[in-house]
Amino acid sequence: MYLFESLNQLIQTYLPEDQIKRLQQAYLVARDAHEGQTRSSGEPYITHPVAVACILAEMKLDYETLMAALLHDVIEDTPATYQDMEQLFGKSVAELVEGVSKLDKLNFRDKKEAQAENSAR
Repeated sequence: MYLFESLNQLIQTYLPEDQIKRLQQAYLVARDAHEGQTRSSGEPYITHPVAVACILAEMKLDYETLMAALLHDVIEDTPATYQDMEQLFGKSVAELVEGVSKLDKLNFRDKKEAQAENSAR
């Protein structure tokens, strides 16, 4: 849970306790799903989703968006499915996670095109 602490410090300032507990649950699912996976730097993979969630928490985004940030690579890079995410976290979060996974599969001609597509969503 030590990686969750950086996110926890940010969300304590604006989210109610029940939503924080849901975020902790999403963190644990993501951490366990990515167990043994590492980034090219050698760091545990979970550092990336936590960093993404922290950036969004600095913008004070809602807890479902933060949950999706934590889970955004789970259905793409692990055996977990959309149905698993929906059962655990509800349809809204599952749809956000699936949407991010679909964006990752698009081929763009250049970085500007990718940014334009992301902005349109």
